[in-house]
This record gives sequence, C-alpha cells and structure tokens, in this order.
Amino acid sequence: MTDSLEDVLEERASEELGDAPRDDIVAAVEEMVAHPEYPCLGARSVFRRDAATLVVLDDLADSSPGGTLDTLGGALAQYADEADPEGDLVSFVACFREPVPLDEGEFEALLWGALQHLHDRDDTPWAEGVAADPDNPHFAFSVAGTAFFVVGLHPNASRVARRAPVPTLVFNLHEQFERMRSDGRYQRMRDTIRRRDTELQGFLNPMVSDHGDTSEARQYAGRAVPDDWTPPFEVEADAVAGERSPDETTSDDHAAAVVTEGR
Repeated sequence: MTDSLEDVLEERASEELGDAPRDDIVAAVEEMVAHPEYPCLGARSVFRRDAATLVVLDDLADSSPGGTLDTLGGALAQYADEADPEGDLVSFVACFREPVPLDEGEFEALLWGALQHLHDRDDTPWAEGVAADPDNPHFAFSVAGTAFFVVGLHPNASRVARRAPVPTLVFNLHEQFERMRSDGRYQRMRDTIRRRDTELQGFLNPMVSDHGDTSEARQYAGRAVPDDWTPPFEVEADAVAGERSPDETTSDDHAAAVVTEGR
C-alpha cells in the first residue's frame, strides 16, 4: 500500500535534505509530483515529459552581490528568453537548501524578499498585458519582461499540496494559461485540480479566486491572508511600461498552475 502524500512529505522533510546531493533533492521533488494524490495534473504532465527546468540553489535569503538570488535572477532571465509559451506546458522550479521556515509567515517574508530582490536587479520593463501593482487584480510578477505566476512551497505549509521537501519557488508562464483558456482546456483542468485538492485536504482552499477578481499575489506564498493584507512588494516606477488596462487583459485564474494545489 502506498504511503499517503502527507506521510511521504513528512518523511522527506525529516531527512533534512538541505545538505544532500542535488540528485537527492531532485528525486524528492519528482517523487512528490508523481504521487497518486498530488492534485496538480499540470505538474504531473510537466515532470512526466521532463519539461521542468529545475535548479537547486543554496540560500533563499542570500541577497549578496553574486549570491543565490542573483544566480536565480540570471537563470530566470535565460529561461524567459528560451521558454516557448506556445508549446506544451513547461515550468521553472527553484529549490533552496536553506533556510527551512518554521511557519507560513516566515516563508511569506522569504518569498517576497526574493521577489523584491529579483525586481530590484531587473532592468527590463514590466511584462505587457499584466499589472505591476501587486494590489491590482490583474497583477503578475515580471522578470526579464516575462509575466509569471509564482507558487511557493515549503515543508511547513498548512495545506498538503503546498508542502515540498525543501523551500521551493515555481515560476509558471502566464501566456501558457491564456493559451489554454483560448483553446478550451483551461476550465476542465482547473476544476479537476480543485476537486483533487479538496479530496486531499478535506476542504477547498479558502484562497481560491479567479484572476481579475483579486490579486494573485495573495496566493503566491500559500498562506491564508486576511482581506486587508497588502503584498510587501514595491515596484520601481520606471519599470512599468506597456501595461494594458484590466478590461484588455485576457488571462484567467491560474488554478492550473504547475506545481500547486489548484488554490
């Protein structure tokens, strides 16, 4: 009998993989996504096709010149340049050896600190077609002129599908979900993921929302945030260029985002 996904993740977290060889960390993430209970069908497809760009980095809090977050920024810029949003689903997965957050609040601070660093070092205009204001319902994170939906996972998340063997940030191309919506595949996948996540957790994620109703920034770290929560993120004024107005934006709720619980 297969151990539950929750038990598998708890066992991997207890192994303290931060000091393990890279291949062990990659294997643990692959095991997580391949588990029969893992709710995200998009993630399963990406990993099954070997279409995940997975990097193992050192310290999620390292903002020193030439440090971990600068390395992440360079890898993301290269990925943005090479990824094909018109092709099959792909995903960029960044795993970090440390620090392992004690709770969701600590992870939220680490995630937004990393995104702020990436933005501060990014000299390209904000991606067209999405908002740069993190309170805007049409917000999406931008790196190298490319819009991403960010999914944070860590060992101590309250929801099983937001747990991972090590702290992890997943960057999913906004454009690929717009394409799925236009060709009619999106809603079916979204609904299936939400159903599977509800079966796994026992209740629907209270943070579920459709893109355009509330800012997707509220979902990035996986913590259930209050209505008056404001993303701890500031955008450089000269980075904003070419934004379309909300009624021109075509992207929808990203519940099908790779490596997430379907929110």
